[in-house]
Amino acid sequence: MHLEKVVFGFFIVLALTLNVAFVAGEINNPDHHNIWLLFAAVVVNLFATVLKLGDRSQTGALLLATALVADLQLGASALIWTFAAPDVVLSVATITTIVSLAYGALCANVVSVTLLVSDTLIAGR
Repeated sequence: MHLEKVVFGFFIVLALTLNVAFVAGEINNPDHHNIWLLFAAVVVNLFATVLKLGDRSQTGALLLATALVADLQLGASALIWTFAAPDVVLSVATITTIVSLAYGALCANVVSVTLLVSDTLIAGR
């Protein structure tokens, strides 16, 4: 077992699960979405992106592209939340926009994990 592959897979799956944890709940209810989960998702996604930089294969390029999409959308979510004054109650429209962008990042993370699993299965044969 290669430790670097375990760490790589760990952070890709952790990025996905943190993203799911943030978007879980009613899309328009601010009480169902925690700012600290969004922060954790952003940080872990950025770290996963850094780990994907070294791979020069076609799959590596696709993994990096999905990571960049997720970073962009989660970053936009965090910026919107930041500029919407996090110390006040968010409006329904604002929280819906934040969570919608996080759903886009979730799609990118699902593609990333799917690519990782399929690449692992192909390499194992």
